[in-house]
Amino acid sequence: MTTPQIIHTDTDLIIVNKPAGWLSIPDRHDPSIPCLKNWLSEQVGPVWVVHRIDRDTSGIHLFARNAASHQHLNALFESRRVAKEYLALAKGNFTETKGTFDQPIDEHPGHPGKMRVYRTGKPAITHYEVVEQFHSFAVLKLIIETGRTHQIRVHLQNAGHPLLCDELYGDGQPLLLSQFKKKFNLSTKDEQERALLSRLALHAHSISYDGPTDHIIRWEAPLAKDLEVTLKQVRKWSKR
Repeated sequence: MTTPQIIHTDTDLIIVNKPAGWLSIPDRHDPSIPCLKNWLSEQVGPVWVVHRIDRDTSGIHLFARNAASHQHLNALFESRRVAKEYLALAKGNFTETKGTFDQPIDEHPGHPGKMRVYRTGKPAITHYEVVEQFHSFAVLKLIIETGRTHQIRVHLQNAGHPLLCDELYGDGQPLLLSQFKKKFNLSTKDEQERALLSRLALHAHSISYDGPTDHIIRWEAPLAKDLEVTLKQVRKWSKR
Protein backbone atom coordinates (compact mmCIF):
# COMPACT_ATOMS: atom_id res chain seq x y z
CA MET A 1 0.00 0.00 0.00
CA THR A 2 1.20 3.52 -0.84
CA THR A 3 2.73 5.46 2.04
CA PRO A 4 1.45 8.97 2.89
CA GLN A 5 3.65 11.90 1.87
CA ILE A 6 4.36 14.73 4.31
CA ILE A 7 4.17 17.93 2.26
CA HIS A 8 4.88 20.44 5.03
CA THR A 9 5.41 20.52 8.76
CA ASP A 10 6.10 23.22 11.35
CA THR A 11 5.39 23.77 15.04
CA ASP A 12 1.66 24.33 14.46
CA LEU A 13 0.51 22.04 11.68
CA ILE A 14 1.39 19.21 9.37
CA ILE A 15 0.16 18.78 5.78
CA VAL A 16 -0.07 15.29 4.28
CA ASN A 17 -0.93 13.86 0.86
CA LYS A 18 -3.17 10.95 1.85
CA PRO A 19 -3.22 7.87 -0.37
CA ALA A 20 -6.55 6.26 -1.22
CA GLY A 21 -7.31 3.41 1.16
CA TRP A 22 -6.19 5.21 4.32
CA LEU A 23 -8.55 6.44 7.04
CA SER A 24 -8.19 9.80 8.75
CA ILE A 25 -8.68 8.30 12.23
CA PRO A 26 -8.63 4.71 13.53
CA ASP A 27 -11.57 2.45 12.77
CA ARG A 28 -13.21 1.35 16.03
CA HIS A 29 -14.11 -2.06 14.63
CA ASP A 30 -11.07 -2.83 12.46
CA PRO A 31 -7.79 -1.40 13.80
CA SER A 32 -5.88 -3.13 10.97
CA ILE A 33 -7.01 -0.49 8.46
CA PRO A 34 -4.16 2.05 8.10
CA CYS A 35 -4.95 5.55 9.33
CA LEU A 36 -3.14 8.87 9.11
CA LYS A 37 -3.50 9.85 12.76
CA ASN A 38 -1.67 6.76 14.01
CA TRP A 39 0.95 6.92 11.26
CA LEU A 40 1.69 10.59 11.95
CA SER A 41 1.88 9.98 15.69
CA GLU A 42 4.64 7.48 15.02
CA GLN A 43 6.44 9.86 12.64
CA VAL A 44 6.24 13.23 14.41
CA GLY A 45 4.44 12.73 17.74
CA PRO A 46 0.90 13.69 18.83
CA VAL A 47 -1.39 15.35 16.27
CA TRP A 48 -4.91 16.78 16.47
CA VAL A 49 -7.57 16.00 13.85
CA VAL A 50 -9.00 19.11 12.18
CA HIS A 51 -11.04 17.56 9.34
CA ARG A 52 -11.50 14.22 7.56
CA ILE A 53 -11.74 12.91 4.02
CA ASP A 54 -13.19 9.60 2.87
CA ARG A 55 -11.05 6.48 3.01
CA ASP A 56 -11.06 6.00 -0.79
CA THR A 57 -10.35 9.68 -1.50
CA SER A 58 -6.73 10.72 -1.96
CA GLY A 59 -5.21 14.12 -1.37
CA ILE A 60 -4.56 17.02 0.98
CA HIS A 61 -5.09 16.44 4.69
CA LEU A 62 -4.30 18.89 7.46
CA PHE A 63 -3.54 18.10 11.12
CA ALA A 64 -2.75 20.43 14.03
CA ARG A 65 0.36 19.84 16.15
CA ASN A 66 -0.81 21.57 19.32
CA ALA A 67 -4.06 22.47 21.08
CA ALA A 68 -3.92 26.19 20.20
CA SER A 69 -3.45 25.48 16.50
CA HIS A 70 -6.23 22.90 16.67
CA GLN A 71 -8.62 25.46 18.15
CA HIS A 72 -7.68 28.09 15.55
CA LEU A 73 -8.03 25.74 12.58
CA ASN A 74 -11.31 24.32 13.88
CA ALA A 75 -12.71 27.84 14.08
CA LEU A 76 -11.72 28.48 10.45
CA PHE A 77 -13.43 25.28 9.26
CA GLU A 78 -16.58 25.87 11.33
CA SER A 79 -16.95 29.43 10.03
CA ARG A 80 -16.49 28.26 6.41
CA ARG A 81 -13.35 30.34 5.95
CA VAL A 82 -11.48 27.39 4.44
CA ALA A 83 -11.67 26.78 0.68
CA LYS A 84 -11.43 23.09 -0.24
CA GLU A 85 -10.83 22.21 -3.88
CA TYR A 86 -11.20 18.70 -5.31
CA LEU A 87 -10.52 17.04 -8.66
CA ALA A 88 -12.87 14.28 -9.77
CA LEU A 89 -13.80 12.03 -12.67
CA ALA A 90 -17.57 11.93 -13.10
CA LYS A 91 -19.71 9.96 -15.53
CA GLY A 92 -21.58 11.43 -18.46
CA ASN A 93 -21.51 14.56 -20.58
CA PHE A 94 -22.11 17.89 -18.88
CA THR A 95 -24.31 20.37 -20.72
CA GLU A 96 -23.04 23.27 -18.57
CA THR A 97 -19.31 23.91 -18.16
CA LYS A 98 -19.79 25.24 -14.62
CA GLY A 99 -22.49 25.45 -12.02
CA THR A 100 -23.48 25.09 -8.37
CA PHE A 101 -25.32 22.39 -6.44
CA ASP A 102 -27.17 24.02 -3.54
CA GLN A 103 -29.07 21.07 -2.13
CA PRO A 104 -29.48 19.94 1.49
CA ILE A 105 -28.09 16.54 2.46
CA ASP A 106 -29.47 14.10 5.01
CA GLU A 107 -28.84 10.52 6.12
CA HIS A 108 -30.56 7.90 3.98
CA PRO A 109 -33.22 6.22 6.17
CA GLY A 110 -32.97 2.88 4.39
CA HIS A 111 -29.19 2.59 3.99
CA PRO A 112 -26.98 3.14 7.06
CA GLY A 113 -23.81 5.03 6.16
CA LYS A 114 -25.32 6.47 3.00
CA MET A 115 -26.51 10.05 2.42
CA ARG A 116 -29.08 11.62 0.09
CA VAL A 117 -30.34 14.96 -1.12
CA TYR A 118 -33.41 15.76 0.96
CA ARG A 119 -35.30 18.99 1.60
CA THR A 120 -35.01 18.83 5.42
CA GLY A 121 -31.31 17.96 5.41
CA LYS A 122 -28.38 20.19 6.32
CA PRO A 123 -27.36 22.91 3.85
CA ALA A 124 -24.71 21.78 1.35
CA ILE A 125 -23.13 23.82 -1.43
CA THR A 126 -20.79 22.47 -4.13
CA HIS A 127 -19.41 24.51 -7.05
CA TYR A 128 -18.16 22.62 -10.10
CA GLU A 129 -16.29 23.39 -13.31
CA VAL A 130 -15.65 21.02 -16.20
CA VAL A 131 -11.91 20.92 -16.83
CA GLU A 132 -11.97 18.26 -19.58
CA GLN A 133 -14.86 16.42 -21.25
CA PHE A 134 -14.22 12.98 -22.70
CA HIS A 135 -16.62 10.63 -24.45
CA SER A 136 -18.23 9.10 -21.37
CA PHE A 137 -16.92 11.08 -18.41
CA ALA A 138 -15.54 14.47 -17.40
CA VAL A 139 -12.72 15.79 -15.25
CA LEU A 140 -14.15 18.26 -12.75
CA LYS A 141 -12.78 20.87 -10.40
CA LEU A 142 -15.03 21.19 -7.36
CA ILE A 143 -15.03 23.66 -4.49
CA ILE A 144 -17.18 22.90 -1.46
CA GLU A 145 -18.46 25.58 0.89
CA THR A 146 -19.76 23.03 3.37
CA GLY A 147 -18.32 19.72 4.55
CA ARG A 148 -21.23 17.32 4.69
CA THR A 149 -20.59 13.58 4.66
CA HIS A 150 -20.10 12.34 1.07
CA GLN A 151 -21.19 15.79 -0.17
CA ILE A 152 -19.53 15.72 -3.61
CA ARG A 153 -20.56 12.12 -4.23
CA VAL A 154 -24.19 12.78 -3.27
CA HIS A 155 -24.52 15.98 -5.29
CA LEU A 156 -23.04 14.41 -8.41
CA GLN A 157 -25.18 11.28 -8.10
CA ASN A 158 -28.28 13.42 -7.70
CA ALA A 159 -27.31 15.30 -10.89
CA GLY A 160 -26.98 12.03 -12.81
CA HIS A 161 -23.16 12.16 -12.87
CA PRO A 162 -21.83 9.76 -10.21
CA LEU A 163 -18.10 9.51 -9.69
CA LEU A 164 -16.25 6.76 -11.52
CA CYS A 165 -15.72 3.58 -9.47
CA ASP A 166 -18.09 4.75 -6.71
CA GLU A 167 -19.53 1.59 -5.17
CA LEU A 168 -21.95 3.45 -2.87
CA TYR A 169 -23.40 6.11 -5.19
CA GLY A 170 -22.56 4.70 -8.63
CA ASP A 171 -22.15 1.33 -10.29
CA GLY A 172 -18.70 0.73 -8.78
CA GLN A 173 -17.33 -0.60 -12.07
CA PRO A 174 -13.61 -0.09 -12.75
CA LEU A 175 -12.35 2.01 -15.64
CA LEU A 176 -10.77 -0.14 -18.36
CA LEU A 177 -8.53 0.86 -21.25
CA SER A 178 -10.66 -1.27 -23.58
CA GLN A 179 -13.61 1.04 -22.91
CA PHE A 180 -12.09 3.83 -24.98
CA LYS A 181 -9.05 2.46 -26.85
CA LYS A 182 -9.96 1.14 -30.29
CA LYS A 183 -8.51 -2.24 -31.31
CA PHE A 184 -7.56 -3.06 -27.74
CA ASN A 185 -5.74 -6.38 -27.40
CA LEU A 186 -5.21 -8.20 -24.12
CA SER A 187 -1.60 -9.03 -23.36
CA THR A 188 -0.68 -12.69 -23.73
CA LYS A 189 0.64 -12.53 -20.16
CA ASP A 190 -2.76 -11.57 -18.72
CA GLU A 191 -5.86 -13.72 -18.43
CA GLN A 192 -8.04 -10.68 -17.89
CA GLU A 193 -7.67 -6.95 -18.34
CA ARG A 194 -6.21 -4.95 -15.52
CA ALA A 195 -8.22 -1.92 -14.47
CA LEU A 196 -6.81 1.54 -15.08
CA LEU A 197 -8.73 2.76 -12.05
CA SER A 198 -10.75 0.80 -9.53
CA ARG A 199 -11.05 3.19 -6.58
CA LEU A 200 -13.18 6.27 -6.03
CA ALA A 201 -12.15 8.89 -8.60
CA LEU A 202 -11.82 11.78 -6.15
CA HIS A 203 -8.73 13.74 -5.07
CA ALA A 204 -8.58 16.53 -2.47
CA HIS A 205 -6.37 18.92 -4.42
CA SER A 206 -5.93 21.96 -2.19
CA ILE A 207 -6.87 23.78 1.00
CA SER A 208 -6.60 27.55 1.42
CA TYR A 209 -7.47 29.99 4.20
CA ASP A 210 -6.65 33.47 5.52
CA GLY A 211 -3.29 33.68 7.27
CA PRO A 212 -2.50 35.80 10.35
CA THR A 213 -1.41 38.79 8.24
CA ASP A 214 -4.43 38.70 5.88
CA HIS A 215 -2.63 36.83 3.11
CA ILE A 216 -4.00 33.59 1.68
CA ILE A 217 -2.29 30.40 2.79
CA ARG A 218 -2.70 27.60 0.24
CA TRP A 219 -1.55 23.99 0.42
CA GLU A 220 -1.71 21.68 -2.57
CA ALA A 221 -1.35 17.90 -2.96
CA PRO A 222 -0.08 16.57 -6.30
CA LEU A 223 -2.53 14.34 -8.12
CA ALA A 224 -2.33 10.71 -6.99
CA LYS A 225 -0.28 8.53 -9.32
CA ASP A 226 -3.19 6.23 -10.25
CA LEU A 227 -5.33 9.19 -11.31
CA GLU A 228 -2.40 10.78 -13.15
CA VAL A 229 -1.73 7.56 -15.11
CA THR A 230 -5.44 7.15 -15.86
CA LEU A 231 -5.75 10.65 -17.30
CA LYS A 232 -2.58 10.20 -19.34
CA GLN A 233 -4.01 7.07 -20.96
CA VAL A 234 -7.44 8.61 -21.54
CA ARG A 235 -5.95 11.71 -23.15
CA LYS A 236 -3.84 9.50 -25.39
CA TRP A 237 -6.57 7.17 -26.62
CA SER A 238 -9.94 8.79 -26.08
CA LYS A 239 -11.71 11.05 -28.54
CA ARG A 240 -15.02 12.81 -28.00
